[in-house]
Amino acid sequence: MDTFTGMRLFAEVVDAGSFSAAGRRLGLAASSVSRQVNSLEDTLNARLLNRSTRSLSLTHAGEIYYERVRRILSEVIETNAAVSQLEATPKGSLRVNAPVVFGRRHIAPHLTEFCARYPEVSIDLTLTDHFVDVIESGADVVVRVGGLSDSSLIARRLAPNRRVLVAAPAYIERCGVPETPEALTEHACLIYKFNVSMAEWHIRTSDGSVTKVKVQGPLTANNAEALHSAARDGLGIALLPTWTVGRDIISGALVRLLPGHEADIRGHETAIHAIYPHARHLSAKVRAFVDFLVGKYRPTPYWEFE
Repeated sequence: MDTFTGMRLFAEVVDAGSFSAAGRRLGLAASSVSRQVNSLEDTLNARLLNRSTRSLSLTHAGEIYYERVRRILSEVIETNAAVSQLEATPKGSLRVNAPVVFGRRHIAPHLTEFCARYPEVSIDLTLTDHFVDVIESGADVVVRVGGLSDSSLIARRLAPNRRVLVAAPAYIERCGVPETPEALTEHACLIYKFNVSMAEWHIRTSDGSVTKVKVQGPLTANNAEALHSAARDGLGIALLPTWTVGRDIISGALVRLLPGHEADIRGHETAIHAIYPHARHLSAKVRAFVDFLVGKYRPTPYWEFE
């Protein structure tokens, strides 16, 4: 058995929840699927699944292996689809869903160019900050800012999602500059609304260490544009994505504070991804749109200042 086949069978077993269900999906006997997954474990010299008479569960090694296998399989599917669809013509209605602020700033302004390049494609754009289930919504592409949770979908990384500390020159002149993350407790901070009475910012340094700081200030809001506007007006210090404040930092309307420090999102790197349903053949219109966004944001997004 080759390793790739073992990886694919293992992922199917995890997704289906049992060897028999995976076998039915693949047209194989459950015993054959079980035997090949056992062979994979022997090759890796690691147990991936805890087996009982009624259920299967992933071991710690299995959880790590499953996440990486899913990414590998997605890349293989995407690569094969790219070759198969090279000559296809993008056409039809393309349903796109994106967060409100990011969509308004970094998707909508590019749609005229996309439509001119692909005149047989029409865009149906929905902007919302509510979590969107890709399958239930019927969207062809969902642009998501932040971490990923559903490994059964295809996710292509578009850009980093860095969050930095900023303040207006007027605020700095009035209140000074914090020299350390801990000093933020002495400043007026503009807080993104969470279900807690006092926000806690997790600030990561270039060496990877993280400082947790309780902050408070004159404004709490559930909208990044409201915080951005207040920061520009000198109301306080904000912790905002570079795709929101990058151009202001370049122009001098905002000043980056504590260079080398960024937000640490639950200890994991987050990014901006294009997400679309798992499909044997990716449609040309989806591929064209995702490739178009990649071309706009890479290798370095135009909103980055360093």
